[in-house]
Amino acid sequence: MSPVQRGQPYRARVLDTILANRLASSGAVLLEGPKASGKTYTAEQASGSQVFLDTDRAALTALEVDPALVLDPQRPPLLIDEWQLAATPVWNHVRDVVNRRGTQGLFILTGSAVPADDETRHTGAGRFARLRLRPMSLFESGESSGVMSLAELLSGARPASPRPLLTISDIVDLTVRGGWPMNLRLSITAAARANRDYLKTIAEVDLKRVDPARNDPHRANRLLRALARNTAMEYKVARIAAEAATDDETFARRTVYEYAAAFDRLMITEMQPPWATHLRSRARLRTADRIHFVDPSLAVAALAASSAQLLQDLNTFGYLFESLVVRDCRVYADASEATVYHYRDSDDLEVDLVVVAGDRWGALEVKLGESQVDEAAANLVSFARKIDTDKIGRPAFLGVVTGSSFGYTRKNDGVVVIPVGAFGP
Repeated sequence: MSPVQRGQPYRARVLDTILANRLASSGAVLLEGPKASGKTYTAEQASGSQVFLDTDRAALTALEVDPALVLDPQRPPLLIDEWQLAATPVWNHVRDVVNRRGTQGLFILTGSAVPADDETRHTGAGRFARLRLRPMSLFESGESSGVMSLAELLSGARPASPRPLLTISDIVDLTVRGGWPMNLRLSITAAARANRDYLKTIAEVDLKRVDPARNDPHRANRLLRALARNTAMEYKVARIAAEAATDDETFARRTVYEYAAAFDRLMITEMQPPWATHLRSRARLRTADRIHFVDPSLAVAALAASSAQLLQDLNTFGYLFESLVVRDCRVYADASEATVYHYRDSDDLEVDLVVVAGDRWGALEVKLGESQVDEAAANLVSFARKIDTDKIGRPAFLGVVTGSSFGYTRKNDGVVVIPVGAFGP
C-alpha cells in the first residue's frame, strides 16, 4: 500500500535515522514491533521495492518453489513485510544473498511476531541489524516539543522549557489513546474502543497463531488484566497467578510463564530489566523486571478504564503515567544507543528509570504532580550517593519527569525537572 493509498501523510519517527544508519552498515535490517505500530509504513519510506506476504498469497506460494522469484532485490532495499509467515525460506534466502553480494542495504524485513524457532537469534551476525519499532512517543505524535532532549542530558547539557500546554486531563487522554498511528485521527472514545478490540484479537486469534497451545481467550484476558493491574511494578509470577485466578479456576505459575512468553513473542509486553551496577553501600541489588505493556493504552484497555475513571483514581494513573514515560524514554534512548533499566536495592530504595549509553548514564524519577518533585529529587540524590562512581563514573544527569511543570535545573541539588510535554530524543 502506497503512502497515497493510506490517506494520511507520513509522520517522521525517531527510528527513521536509525534505520538509515543500519542500512548503511548491514546487508539486511530486521524491523520488529507489535501490530499497528507503523512498521510497514516506516519501512516503505526507506525501501526501493516491496513484497507484502500477509496479503500476497501468490508470493507465499512462490516462496516455497523458488524464493529468488519473489525476493530478488533489483531495487534495494527490498521490503519483505511480515517475513515470519515464511520464516525459514525467507531467512535463508536473504542470508545467502547478503553473503553472496557482500553489500549493504539490500533488505528490510518487518515482522509483528517472533517465529517459534527464531533463527534470527542464532544466525546472521555481521549480516543483519535488529531494530524495534514501538508505538509513537509523545514527541513523534506531536504532543511533546522535545526541547528537553535525552541526548543532550546524557551529554551533560541542561535544557530548559516553558510550561507545556498539556494538562493532567490531556495526559490521561493521551495515555488512553496510546501511540498507535491509526489512533491519532480518532476521538479518545473511539481510540479506547479500538484498543479493546486490539486486545480481543490478541486473545482470540493471535495467541493461537504464535502458540497453538495458548488457545483459551478467557485465560488470556484474565492474565492481561492481572498484568495491567501490576503495570510499572515488579514482575512476581506468584502474584500475577493469584490475581488471574477465579473462584472456580486457579492459575499455575507455569501457565503464567507460557502465556507471558506468547505475549512477548507478539511484542505487546516489554519488561524493564533491573540495573546491575557497583554500590558503595552494603545494600544488595534486586533482580526482578518491572512489568510494562509496549504501550500503556493496552493496560488501560485490559482494565476497561475510561479517562473519567482514571482522573478519579490518580494513584492508579500514576503507574500508567510511569509506563508512558518508560515507553517514550525507550524510543528516545534508541537514538542514543542507550538502554532503559530500573533500580531497586535491599534497602527498598527505588529509581524508576536508569538510562545507560556506553560509559554515560542518568537516572529519572516519574511523578505526575509538581508537589512530589522535592521528594523525588531527594530520592535521586540518595541513590547517586550509593552508586560507586569511581567505577562507573558520575551520572550525566538526575531528573524528575512530571506531568505539568516548567523545565529547569534546580539550584540546590542540580536535579533537572522535565515536563513530559517537553521530553524528547
